[in-house]
Amino acid sequence: MSKSPAVFLDRDGVFIENRANYVRSWADVKFFPQALAALARIQKVPYKIIVVTNQSAVGRGIISLETAVRLNNRILEVVRAGNGRIDASYLCPAKPGTNDPCRKPRPGMLLQAAQEHNLDLSQSYMIGDALTDIQAGQAAGVKQAILLLTGRGQDQAKLPLAKELPPFTTFPTLAIALDRLFPDMP
Repeated sequence: MSKSPAVFLDRDGVFIENRANYVRSWADVKFFPQALAALARIQKVPYKIIVVTNQSAVGRGIISLETAVRLNNRILEVVRAGNGRIDASYLCPAKPGTNDPCRKPRPGMLLQAAQEHNLDLSQSYMIGDALTDIQAGQAAGVKQAILLLTGRGQDQAKLPLAKELPPFTTFPTLAIALDRLFPDMP
């Protein structure tokens, strides 16, 4: 069975807004309209669409894992209701500093997805708004890691670490990134 490529997407700062105090309830969720439209446009790409999201509010004791999963599922339902396709979603509840293999910048969620969905990481993309997203994608061996300037992206691009990492691409928004990656989509 041949392997499929994937588009890995971070969630907060990519298709919903980041919150300084974390996404704790549905009232904290605000979608980027351009991102919802872009996800609908790429519905038929021959790539798996997989969300990989750190949710340290769980590990910090701010919300329960059950709440985080329920919020994530509801967010994905809205994407799907808007004709967007999400094939799988992985959520890491670990807080920073725990060395948990699922927590980006480690590549655990991407590697788990690759194994469970028979993915070709060398032909895949990782799109996020943080340098930890870039690092996770690069550590997993993706073809291209992309930093969006939405969410925390503008500030992250100015950090010294951004110059130390192997080259990565930046785009202003998810819509522009997906238009460039998949120019033949309507």
